[in-house]
Amino acid sequence: MIRIFYHSRRLNEKVSSLNHLKHARIVGYMEKELEELLATPKLSALETMRHSCAHVLAHAITRLYPGSQFGVGPHIEHGFYYDILFPEHVTEDILPKLEDEMKKIIKEGKPFVRKVLSKEEAVRFFGDHGQLFKIELIKDLNLEKVGTYEEGAFTDMCQGPHLENTSQIKAFKLTHMAGAYWRGSEKNQMLTRIYGLCFNSNKELEEHLRLLEEAKKRDHRKLGKELDLFSFHQEAAAMPFFHPRGAIVYNSLQNFIRKLYTKYGYEEVITPQILDVDLWHKSGHYDNYKENMYFSQQDERDVAMKPMNCPCHAMIFSTNQHSYRELPIRYADFGRLHRYERSGVTAGLTRVRSFAQDDAHIFCTEDQIGEEVADLVKMIREAYQVFGFPEPLVYLSTRPEKSVGSDEMWKKAEAFLEEAIKKNNLNFKVNPGDGAFYGPKIDFNIKDAIGRYHQLSTIQLDFSMPERFGLEYVDADNSRKRPVMIHRAVLGSLERFMGILIEHCSGAFPFWVAPLQARFVPINDSHAEYCHKAARKLRSLGFRVDVDDSNNSMGAKTREAQTQKIPYMLAVGDREIQANSFSARKYGEKVSNTLTEEQVIEAFTKLSDPLLPQQ
Repeated sequence: MIRIFYHSRRLNEKVSSLNHLKHARIVGYMEKELEELLATPKLSALETMRHSCAHVLAHAITRLYPGSQFGVGPHIEHGFYYDILFPEHVTEDILPKLEDEMKKIIKEGKPFVRKVLSKEEAVRFFGDHGQLFKIELIKDLNLEKVGTYEEGAFTDMCQGPHLENTSQIKAFKLTHMAGAYWRGSEKNQMLTRIYGLCFNSNKELEEHLRLLEEAKKRDHRKLGKELDLFSFHQEAAAMPFFHPRGAIVYNSLQNFIRKLYTKYGYEEVITPQILDVDLWHKSGHYDNYKENMYFSQQDERDVAMKPMNCPCHAMIFSTNQHSYRELPIRYADFGRLHRYERSGVTAGLTRVRSFAQDDAHIFCTEDQIGEEVADLVKMIREAYQVFGFPEPLVYLSTRPEKSVGSDEMWKKAEAFLEEAIKKNNLNFKVNPGDGAFYGPKIDFNIKDAIGRYHQLSTIQLDFSMPERFGLEYVDADNSRKRPVMIHRAVLGSLERFMGILIEHCSGAFPFWVAPLQARFVPINDSHAEYCHKAARKLRSLGFRVDVDDSNNSMGAKTREAQTQKIPYMLAVGDREIQANSFSARKYGEKVSNTLTEEQVIEAFTKLSDPLLPQQ
């Protein structure tokens, strides 16, 4: 049962990375959508091979572990997985044995043969083979016909497509195991999920394995601990504790966005974190988002922690009468948000339950939409350039199944965004059904230093919330009209962006973000006072510096500075004191340059402003 799982996953959540894919689940599907899945879906040649590899994995398991029950096994980005209930306890030690058996099956070259069974035939067949999970899916689908594929002595419930035969599978490797609840629910049985990679050649497979090793080195959870940036504790599950150094990084990102706010005409507001549930009914969040919200009671009234800032900004807008001359009005908010994420999908900083966004909402006229989107694109591109991200992949996400508003409103909003995308010369793809429940959106996906894509910025057009909150402005003819509301974020969740940035730069932050920007290193005790005096002066100018006056050797001090990924090490000996200078060495470089104190201050001042061109 491979493709049905894949499609239903897309219906439920945006998946942009392998980390997200492994937590996908089959929930909330609709009968009409499942009927559409009966036909063999269209896959690329590589996706088809990965799909077939998942089938071969299941076949190998039936040979080595008779009595195993199979859940679902889709192709995913870079490979495939399968969820299995083994008849005995297994560990990752079985993976080499499974690989060897898969190679035997591939060498046998058995054809994949499609058969369509009636519902009754399918239930009987899989019942005879003890496949209870397949029977459960068959009954839930409520379809007259069920697709299967036979390959040698193994038959799986599947819609295909598959390769002609197993010998066409080229390069694969089983990578790891993980626990996965059946159909993503903690109420169901825990299965063993086996992940594999599949590529067109061994060369491509080896290159991907190299990138995976590099990703392990860059893992923000590992580096966050090594660099003493943040920690997690069960007392506040999936809610990060930022240590002093991590708080510097976090605040530096906020201050960078604040500089952009000044440049692009935003006004910052501060709004409450707990609001009456009636507000969330009014905004539509209760009906469309309540499963992700935290609720409590206050003075015998139901209240909720805010998952989004938009209703609060609508309330601020409504407190005054506005003229068309005032528009656009741009409210920005770093307010803390709380969203309940299932424990199975939280992951370091990239998926948390408490976070802040560089969130903003623009209230404008319909005629101003194009210009506002153009400014947002310019702002987003400027931010990406600072972090060294290339031109992003852009997606236009359209109306989801669960949404508010009329068909006319959605068509109008989608047309506005598509026109704005084209005017800004953005290459884009349509992502059907992935818009917000209140409106379509433009999503920007950036590529990091090792080639992975992450969804960051978003521009969302909303005609619904101004209507729900009765927002108005007085037009030039004294008539009252509804403003349009644009939701937007540049970095998005600061927690998530920080995780992405740590991995992008491998913990070697740009100077302006680095928790410690420079370290003075005296060669011996006689040089320490010179270093301390210089450090005091630089700290008075706002730079983050310290002095390593420990008894360690010069080599040990240098290694420590490199381990902590400090942007600059400023060594001092007799020669430097005589010349009133420092031997300056950048992180990652082997050559040092002699700089005077004035040159150090000049260089550090320039590096402290991310909006200045950097060398």
